[in-house]
Amino acid sequence: MKTALVIMAAGIGSRFGGGIKQLEPVGMHGEIIMDYSIHDAIEAGFNKIVFIIRKDIEDTFKEAIGNRIEKICSDLNVEIEYAFQERENLPEGIECPADRTKPWGTGQAVLACKDVLHEPFAVINADDYYGKEAFTKLHTFLENYTPEKANEFCMAGFILKNTLSENGAVTRGICETTADGLLTAVHETSNIVKTADGAAVNEDGTLTPVDADSYVSMNMWGLTPEFIDLLEKGFVEFFEKTDAEKILKAEYLLPIYIDELLQKGEVSVKVLDSNDKWFGVTYKEDKDFVVDSFKKLIQNGVYKEKLFDDLLK
Repeated sequence: MKTALVIMAAGIGSRFGGGIKQLEPVGMHGEIIMDYSIHDAIEAGFNKIVFIIRKDIEDTFKEAIGNRIEKICSDLNVEIEYAFQERENLPEGIECPADRTKPWGTGQAVLACKDVLHEPFAVINADDYYGKEAFTKLHTFLENYTPEKANEFCMAGFILKNTLSENGAVTRGICETTADGLLTAVHETSNIVKTADGAAVNEDGTLTPVDADSYVSMNMWGLTPEFIDLLEKGFVEFFEKTDAEKILKAEYLLPIYIDELLQKGEVSVKVLDSNDKWFGVTYKEDKDFVVDSFKKLIQNGVYKEKLFDDLLK
């Protein structure tokens, strides 16, 4: 069965401080975080990669990773597609506000794949390292897709304390689940900081503790081709219910929309437990930690120094 990995790489890192954070080298031979995700996905059995980028970073992106990955994927019989997220790509009849400067968030990003996505797919952020276990579990889940299971999704569940930055606040989708691992709610929570006791939300200096052992969504979802139609419908609803004064900054976010579908009882989401430690470059200061983390993974034999050597053998 064809299964796709969709990589959301259109966002220039607003918190990173100069440069496109998704394209920062972190491996021993110039690899970026995305290289490791692509490697792990192909190893798990995914056979199509879709990059979501913006037209204005296309050349930079292809230079940093696209051309190289296209060659590797060609040798491994893995299909490559590009989709472009632009702020003007809106539902019919909706005009882009003149003062809107950014695209519309992760929901719009996945919607940009409408013409190239016809199979079950996983979605990830470009600048997050998820670990091998999550890709294997998502792929196994997606392989069981049939059209009768159009509204049965999954999500990689990471533990909040394994996803915090030493260098500042992060946004996470804090999850509620049933005893048998079905998602019941996602609470998109901003300004989560690491504390001596675990984690807390920092609201203007006031710290409100949160359970550091909670499951969180790291935007790693397993979805069906039919989800794209739901997403399109949801984008129209997003504009209908967003106040005019908020429309310049509002974002159509994947976890928030999936939570809306959950609350209406229209879909189910199985939380697939991941014990791997997440890491990513949220802040420029995170980069050294990430570089060291990949060095350790190579030393421990998790990856080859030349990343794709084990797949191309």
